[in-house]
Amino acid sequence: MTLKLDDRQQAARDWFEDLRDRICAAFEEIEREADSDASFEFLPWDRTDHDGSPGGGGVRGVMKGKVFEKVGVNVSTVGGAFNPEFAKTIHGAEEDPSFFATGISLVAHMANPHVPAVHMNTRYLVTQKAWFGGGADLNPPLPYDEDTADFHARLRAACAPYGPDLYDRYKAWADDYFYIPHRETHRGVGGIFYDHLESDSEALFDRNFAFTRDVGDAFLDIYPKLVRRRMKQEFTPDEKRQQSVWRGRYAEFNLIYDRGTLFGLKTGGNIDAILMSLPPDVTWE
Repeated sequence: MTLKLDDRQQAARDWFEDLRDRICAAFEEIEREADSDASFEFLPWDRTDHDGSPGGGGVRGVMKGKVFEKVGVNVSTVGGAFNPEFAKTIHGAEEDPSFFATGISLVAHMANPHVPAVHMNTRYLVTQKAWFGGGADLNPPLPYDEDTADFHARLRAACAPYGPDLYDRYKAWADDYFYIPHRETHRGVGGIFYDHLESDSEALFDRNFAFTRDVGDAFLDIYPKLVRRRMKQEFTPDEKRQQSVWRGRYAEFNLIYDRGTLFGLKTGGNIDAILMSLPPDVTWE
């Protein structure tokens, strides 16, 4: 269902979809290197607003392969009006529930437990305010200091042009956000997280859109390198069991605390696309 977009909204949507295309191509290339013919399957979906009017939609992309046991790369562009109660919880929607949102969301669960799982999401939202948000975080079942250091170094480089303390602040935000209180542990080794980068003016939009693009490009630069580093590494049944137990923690976070999951459910998004973040096999111990 088509939404009428202004120039900024269209520019953000176009870039998120371009990033999706480049990421999916890079991941499929890794599958080819593993002698796998796995490819993404794309399913378009439409959204109806809570009052029954057209509300945009998106495309769910999922691949199940030899290296990527399950990876989802979704894009969506939605709009309309929030449910009045939910509007009270959204920046800039307290008095007027009208909204627009476009973004990309990615979660990869890997066949080899030595290859880190990963999450990345960037988005542009408009209510009575306009802002960018997102980030990326690494979620290894079996952490390696080298992988953690390289992932953080690449995100630090992406943040560097925008302020000397930006990486430190967004890293701390990720550490705080990706914490599982009832387990008293983090779900991974962190990354960066940011939200409410106000973009009402053209200058602010240009700056924060550039930063968001740099975050996406940094992710695409570093993550395939980490996958290739570990994807042929031998693993034991016990290491595979550790991965399955760790995935239970990941599922708990996404179902209880994740803002993106809640946003999708509260705005009538596609259920399969929203829950693509859940791992294929899980063990609770």
